[in-house]
Amino acid sequence: MQKIIVTGGTGYIGSHVVVDLITKGYQPIIIDNLSNSERSVLEGIKKITDKDVEFADIDLCDREATLSFFEQHRDSIGVIHFAALKSVGESVEKPLKYYRNNLDSLINILQGMESYNIPNLIFSSSCTVYGEPDALPVTELSAIKPATSPYGHTKQMGEEIIMNFLKSNSNVKAISLRYFNPIGAHDSAYIGELPTGVPSNLMPYITQTAIGKRECLSVFGDDYKTHDGTALRDYIHVCDLADAHTMALEKIIGDSNSKNYDTYNLGVGTGYSVLDVIKSFERSTDQKLNYKIAPRRAGDVSAIYADNTKATKEL
Repeated sequence: MQKIIVTGGTGYIGSHVVVDLITKGYQPIIIDNLSNSERSVLEGIKKITDKDVEFADIDLCDREATLSFFEQHRDSIGVIHFAALKSVGESVEKPLKYYRNNLDSLINILQGMESYNIPNLIFSSSCTVYGEPDALPVTELSAIKPATSPYGHTKQMGEEIIMNFLKSNSNVKAISLRYFNPIGAHDSAYIGELPTGVPSNLMPYITQTAIGKRECLSVFGDDYKTHDGTALRDYIHVCDLADAHTMALEKIIGDSNSKNYDTYNLGVGTGYSVLDVIKSFERSTDQKLNYKIAPRRAGDVSAIYADNTKATKEL
């Protein structure tokens, strides 16, 4: 059974990918410092898969601890790297926190791969690398515009660091998966989006408002150039996203002719506004949501959705 290191594997997307890897015959090894997740996620994974997953509670910014972990798991065939801070708004308020965490951790992981000859990397990137796009939908060839937030900039820089790393490590292959907006949960409901603290993503804030955990949902801006004035995004189900990670891993492992570096957009290809999502939730649950219009949030783009032709064709 092939071993795959999954950083941030108890997080929202990481946990769903761990489940997908197990169901497809891989042995994931999780490394996570539980900064935005709970250890109980491991119990949810076991309920779904009937497997215990090896777990290491390590901060990837700790270079020595990270390299020691990689030494112990040098027989792994690849790394899927999720672990990163990801709130656009918080990154504007605390940019140094984001640059330090997201870039130091990536550098330590690449050092571990180089030192112990681990040949494959799947990188959790983001549609934020496109900045405020000139045209929609965005393709992988769309211009990389200036980032609108430090979070987005860390993803741009992460991709550049990986490309530079590959130039001096020709035995390594990597794929950057540019996510749009993951939502949903495994149909067992044993794992899902369970952020610690105040959610930064729309869907958990909607559900927490619906059950009364949050008093009111803020809609950040109603003066964007969209059909209803609210920001427009491309929402992809997290299990589809998880499936794409395993497909990407299998592509670089199994295709000897694959590029040493490639990028893929992971989105549905249709844009929905914040109010579209709220109204859809209200129709589906027959429950009104308490929401208010608030000022625009720093770092947000007005509209973005994917051209997913490349991923559909190649993955």
